[in-house]
Amino acid sequence: MIRKVNEHVWWKCTCLILLFCAIAMGESQAQKLSLYGLTCEYQKNPVGIDIAVPRLSWKIKATEKGVMQTAYELKVATDVGGLKKGNTWHSGKVASDASVLIPFGGATLESKTRYFWQVRVWDNKGNVSPWSEVSFWEMGLLNPTDWNAKWIQLDQATAPISNPSPQFRKVFDLNQGIKKARLYITSHGLYEAYLNGEKVGDAYFTPGWTSYHKRLQYQVYDVSKQLKNGQNVIGVLLGNGWFKGNLMGGNNFYGGDLALLAQLEIELENGEKMNVSSDGTWSCSTDGPIRMTDIYNGETYDARMEQVNWTTVAFKDDTWKPVKVNDSLAYQRLVASPAPPVTAQESIQPLKIITTPKGEKVIDFGQNLVGWIQFDAKGKSGDSLVFYHAEVLDKEGNFYTENLRSAKQRLTYIFKGSGSETYHPRFSFQGFRYVKIEGANEKINLNNIKAVVLHSDMRQTGDFATSDSLINQLQHNIRWGQKGNFLDVPTDCPQRDERLGWTGDAQAFFNTAAYNMDVAGFFMKWLQDVKADQFASGAIPHVVPYYWKTKEGGSAGWSDVATIIPWNFYRLYGDKRILEQQYTSMAKWVQFMVDNSTNDLWNKGFHFGDWLFYIPNDDRDGRAAITDKYLIAQCFFGHSVQLMINAAEVLGKREDVARYQQLLQQVKTAFMKEYVTPSGRLVSSSQTAYVLALQFDMLPENLRAQAAKRLADNIKSYDNHLTTGFLGTPYLCHVLSRYGYEDLAYTLLMQRTYPSWLYPVLKGATTIWERWDGIKADGSFQNKDMNSFNHYAYGAIGDWMYQQVAGIQAPSETPGYKAFVIAPRPGGGLSFANASLETIYGKIVSNWKITGTKMQMTVEVPPNTTAKVFFPNAVKNSVKDEKGIVVDNSAVEIGSGKYSFTFDVVRN
Repeated sequence: MIRKVNEHVWWKCTCLILLFCAIAMGESQAQKLSLYGLTCEYQKNPVGIDIAVPRLSWKIKATEKGVMQTAYELKVATDVGGLKKGNTWHSGKVASDASVLIPFGGATLESKTRYFWQVRVWDNKGNVSPWSEVSFWEMGLLNPTDWNAKWIQLDQATAPISNPSPQFRKVFDLNQGIKKARLYITSHGLYEAYLNGEKVGDAYFTPGWTSYHKRLQYQVYDVSKQLKNGQNVIGVLLGNGWFKGNLMGGNNFYGGDLALLAQLEIELENGEKMNVSSDGTWSCSTDGPIRMTDIYNGETYDARMEQVNWTTVAFKDDTWKPVKVNDSLAYQRLVASPAPPVTAQESIQPLKIITTPKGEKVIDFGQNLVGWIQFDAKGKSGDSLVFYHAEVLDKEGNFYTENLRSAKQRLTYIFKGSGSETYHPRFSFQGFRYVKIEGANEKINLNNIKAVVLHSDMRQTGDFATSDSLINQLQHNIRWGQKGNFLDVPTDCPQRDERLGWTGDAQAFFNTAAYNMDVAGFFMKWLQDVKADQFASGAIPHVVPYYWKTKEGGSAGWSDVATIIPWNFYRLYGDKRILEQQYTSMAKWVQFMVDNSTNDLWNKGFHFGDWLFYIPNDDRDGRAAITDKYLIAQCFFGHSVQLMINAAEVLGKREDVARYQQLLQQVKTAFMKEYVTPSGRLVSSSQTAYVLALQFDMLPENLRAQAAKRLADNIKSYDNHLTTGFLGTPYLCHVLSRYGYEDLAYTLLMQRTYPSWLYPVLKGATTIWERWDGIKADGSFQNKDMNSFNHYAYGAIGDWMYQQVAGIQAPSETPGYKAFVIAPRPGGGLSFANASLETIYGKIVSNWKITGTKMQMTVEVPPNTTAKVFFPNAVKNSVKDEKGIVVDNSAVEIGSGKYSFTFDVVRN
């Protein structure tokens, strides 16, 4: 009996041990492969999207090297419990290495419905991941009939001429607990919404700036936690914004009346559904504290007129007026936004407060930024504080605002006189480093004021640093230029009376932007406006969103945004759908050039040319770097046709490929006849002329080497300085590297005197300047009418820095960094460079360091991708990996994981 019991115990213990071992082995297997970073249409758990077939992406973590996904399984359901079966869609096990932008494959999706999803994957090592965390997306209002709210606005008979910000309000009762609630909202003008005294969401400048007559965005907010059982109130504040406010010297370009559309849908715990929508039962007031608000000119805030607690149920709105319902406003142009909202990103404390030679009190924040100030202060009722914003001080150290042109960038705050008062603007942003204070004896404690940085909520993806502090400051300036100008649209500058979506600037900077930050959603939104604002002729406006009534567009290098950004978007994000969506627009732009050409030569129409190229003062010997505008146009003509060929090949449009190939040959032939002499010299001898001809392959192979030498000789003739403007600069160093002039490219990068990238750095710049010499050597300024100190176009050098200095490159053949290249080219006296890039598959790392004659490279490759790594100037048979094993001397192909290589460097 005892023996049997012991055997039983032994058998039980053995089973338990085996069970624990199995569990441990299972956990070990699971830990080898896991998933993270789940997104739907580039967003994490988005609420309110209107894409009929959304796409799902995930990233893979793996402990082993060389991991590739071999299969995936997706499940989608309308509730978490349904995920076990995937009651909305179950893909089954799909043999595929695709892990990004996988289209939803189920039945038609329904408005206002939340869909939960999970994924698991198999790899080439025999591992299967556990199911991912549960993620979701929620559909917006897919049909105009889903809207039951009414457009409401002020009764214009009672609206004061001063046009202060109107306030709208509605009180409603809930007699049950709240299960869920969604607010669908948009406006003519800008809005801020409140529920029971709390701001809805963290976004600013909503609904954003689009081609309002064709596309008006709405936002969706989950407000379930802001409602309560009993009496509730919704309040909405409106501002002029881009819709009604100033745009380059005029206003009311999109309309003269602000209006609100708000639909609050509530599901109670008992299953009852309620709808609190804007309609004739709402009330409004123009007696609030924001007496004037404007994008360019700032804001006037009279705290004495605050209607305290107007967004709460405690407020009595007996004196408020009824609203006017405008049934003529439509719902067909309403769209959900794919772009990240503008949010407050960080706060910057003042560096110091100074008294200028003129006796002005000026706060220095130490960084040229975009956003607003926020302060706490005390004052007597009726006293005022006035804040002026500027980017620079003049050579004497005084506050300088002449480069703002007519933009006032002024905030006026009038105290109500009730203790400490807090304020920041609502519907205006400023571009500034310095703030001048006037009034109320300038009683501002530096501890009670800060600058709040605003920009579209783009996640930083790239990091870049070297052994040279000036190059690091240049990278800092490039990133801050992007922060300041990517505020819902890619603006040219954020401070003067402009702040428009200039197309030439955006296409020149796109590649650099995509290294620094995740700009996928940002440009998805903007490209839709590029397409919407395209003219019937095919021309693309100079600025998007477009509002000029007399200027059609069609300028080379500006309108080519229609082809350049969609192709580069596809190349860097692997997004085929962006080509499908923009293909018609791309083709219309190319047809515009065809229609305006004679014998395939595009030599007519208005063109900006190589904007802001180098012109020396008192140019008496022809040193100004003028490039024939029609030569530039022909180069971009050829480039856009080549991009049409690329796009047509990706989309399988074989007839278009053949047709555009024939057109490209004709365009190049016309270029050779018109702009190239028999000896191979271009009729314009500028750097930009040779750069564009070489970058876009406009010259036959046998003439390219000598053209590259002519370019190099031209640079040397300017004592190793660049002379390019907006169109030549992005490609300058790329062309030099491509044709064997790497040292010269580094010489330009490291050049410290004007014109160069480092000249502004040495002048104290903290962002990229519009002009190479915005501040001249003697401290005086360039032309005050066009001299922005936050203008990102020349920051396009960042693309070359990531690609050549760090070596992170995305070949077009394998878009989205599915298979990429790491090929650094050290130079310029740099002893190290460290760079990383968070791609749609995961993080790429490329670090290198030179010590004496030894070079070390550290590389990281994300799972489900491969990389080809090149070893610059390596001595034969000297390349060793971290285990000391000799590898191929020129390059190796590697899978995912972290690697380290060391080798001897050939000295030139």
